[in-house]
Amino acid sequence: MRNNKHYLLLLLPLLLFACKGTDEPSLNFETITVDKTVMLSNDENSPRCQVHLKLLQPTAENGDRTQIINEALMSRLLNKSGERDLQTAAEKFAEDYTTSYKNTMLPLYNQDRADTTKKAWYEYHYIIEATTQPGTANTLTYLATIDYYEGGAHGINQLITFNFDIATGKQITLADLFAPGYETELKNTLLKALKSKTGLNSMNELKEAGYLYSMDIFPSENFILNDETITFVYNPYEIAPYAVGSIELIITYSEVSKILNPSFKH
Repeated sequence: MRNNKHYLLLLLPLLLFACKGTDEPSLNFETITVDKTVMLSNDENSPRCQVHLKLLQPTAENGDRTQIINEALMSRLLNKSGERDLQTAAEKFAEDYTTSYKNTMLPLYNQDRADTTKKAWYEYHYIIEATTQPGTANTLTYLATIDYYEGGAHGINQLITFNFDIATGKQITLADLFAPGYETELKNTLLKALKSKTGLNSMNELKEAGYLYSMDIFPSENFILNDETITFVYNPYEIAPYAVGSIELIITYSEVSKILNPSFKH
């Protein structure tokens, strides 16, 4: 009998830990993939358009949160709203994108068909791949990398971020993070972070290096929440030329404590 009691005493903490883990809210996703390729013409060596979408779709076990998250992803990533789910929206995006490619580019390609050096201009692709990672104790971060080429000198690479409240599925925005009137103070903090990152100490030096040449610093809705920091992501062309690439500015919650929304918990 004593051995049984000893066994139960050892097992009890494990049972309590397991029960605690299952009670905590979580978000569940499944991978969906859409691949579609179309030829621009009937030529054997015709240019083509390739669409590859590898996304993470919230599963039905998330309850009402599933459609809330789906709507945010469909709208921002695919410019689709009101579809049944992310899979349907992704399939429609691929169909619409490749149809537009043929309708728009075929007449232009017919004019350039004899010039084989121009074929590369018509080789389009659009790729999205998604991952998730832990955010704060109450949030999950959804990251979508986008790589596309639509003619011109080079393709475009972007990182699109979402921060979802685990309990509700709601996307966290700047208005959720900060108190009303936060803009000026946050801009100043981001400008300080940009100067620190680049080692440039004045606006003149920043502009001479290509930063903020024709725009002001702005608080981007493209951010990543962590336990101690917020990372603001600026894609090419947003605050610097393409050659600079993406820029990530990291600020701590303590740096913006005066303008944080009291209801935001991290």
